[in-house]
Amino acid sequence: MPRALLLTGDAAEELDTMYPYYRVQEGGWDVDVSSRTMRDVQLVIHEFDPNSDAYVEKNGRKLPVDVPWAEVDVERYDALIIPGGRAPEWIRVDADVRRITEHFFAHDLPIALVCHGAQVPAVYGLLKGRKTACFPPITGDMENAGATVIDAPDVVDGNLVSCRGWPDMPQFGRAMMELFSKSINSASA
Repeated sequence: MPRALLLTGDAAEELDTMYPYYRVQEGGWDVDVSSRTMRDVQLVIHEFDPNSDAYVEKNGRKLPVDVPWAEVDVERYDALIIPGGRAPEWIRVDADVRRITEHFFAHDLPIALVCHGAQVPAVYGLLKGRKTACFPPITGDMENAGATVIDAPDVVDGNLVSCRGWPDMPQFGRAMMELFSKSINSASA
């Protein structure tokens, strides 16, 4: 059975995390959640309020962790998922997060980036020359990292699939599973 690694931490957006988590399982994949420690991850809910210039945040569900970053054996996984929220801004400074992310890019394995998730590979220079979607306010950050930002719900560029955030989940989920399945089918051929 194919296996995906969901790389996350506290303050990951709940829908950005839980939708891909369940979608890959629905598609017949196993998925392991990885964070800094084995403590449950505190997810957050981002909502848009007409009385606020930015989204508002409140605590969401807790997500159990299967493996800490330091213990991830990247050879066990066929795909990587990095959800959005505020988690990407702090998890990207961890050496093991870098090790894991660079492995998937170096081996041309499928990678799914949701919303702010693009911040993780961008800081390592891995999006240079690539097309990606992202949460619109970080477009400048992605462009400064050398990426071309596409304003669409399901941007596919080689082994990379990305979206702007949780409102894109129907289109993104289909594109993600198509890319993941294609990768497994070509690996077994």
